[in-house]
Amino acid sequence: MSPSPVERVALVTGATRGIGYAVAERLAADGYAVAVHGTDAGRAAEVAGKLAAEHGVPTVGVAGDVADPTAVAAFTRDVFTAFRRLDALVVNAGTHAAAPLGMLADDAVARLFAVNAVGAAHTLQHAGRLLRRGKAPAAVLLASVVGERGAANQVAYAASKAAVAGLARAAAKEWGPAGIRVNAVAPGFIDTDMLGMLGTLGEAGRAATVAATPLGRLGTARDVAGAVAFLVGPDASFITGQILGVDGGVTP
Repeated sequence: MSPSPVERVALVTGATRGIGYAVAERLAADGYAVAVHGTDAGRAAEVAGKLAAEHGVPTVGVAGDVADPTAVAAFTRDVFTAFRRLDALVVNAGTHAAAPLGMLADDAVARLFAVNAVGAAHTLQHAGRLLRRGKAPAAVLLASVVGERGAANQVAYAASKAAVAGLARAAAKEWGPAGIRVNAVAPGFIDTDMLGMLGTLGEAGRAATVAATPLGRLGTARDVAGAVAFLVGPDASFITGQILGVDGGVTP
């Protein structure tokens, strides 16, 4: 594949479903060439092809476990081969597990940090070289309202997402002199598969979740995608090191 002459190039990790897919779709609709990342190469290629057909932009599917630095190095090389640079990086790949303190399996704790926190660091490490080649480059990391506020039965997950927020704040200070902006979004109760994993299954749980949200509804993946698109775009050119809640008012 020859390098693309498109105006803006984005890499979205964990982009084959949920919030990541919504972000990739929004950026493709906005005219970005998009590198669609997933753990399964076939699925990533399928989603990339769908976005290319629907939005008429260059795309590429890339794959690898973000917890493995060798895999991250490999898929960022694939992005370089396809596009030669990055203008927008969205660090979305993540996993979830929940249980009371003392009940979460050791391997589940390790995996939460390996993917959500260490994986985000690996992605910044390797994709940073491509961002330095970009035009008005920006990165957005996916944190969580749980990482900002904490929640019962979510200790390891919350801690891993708090680490993501810390990564964003620190990277913003380090990369600012190079002209690279770094922010994070912290979604609240978003109507995706993950919401069920957070223990809000069933009509009663769903109603309680909505009641706890001042705007009176669950968020959508598109709500989060809109915030990400703003943060990587020119209207946010003087915004860096921020954690933007996309939570319907749950956080104070």
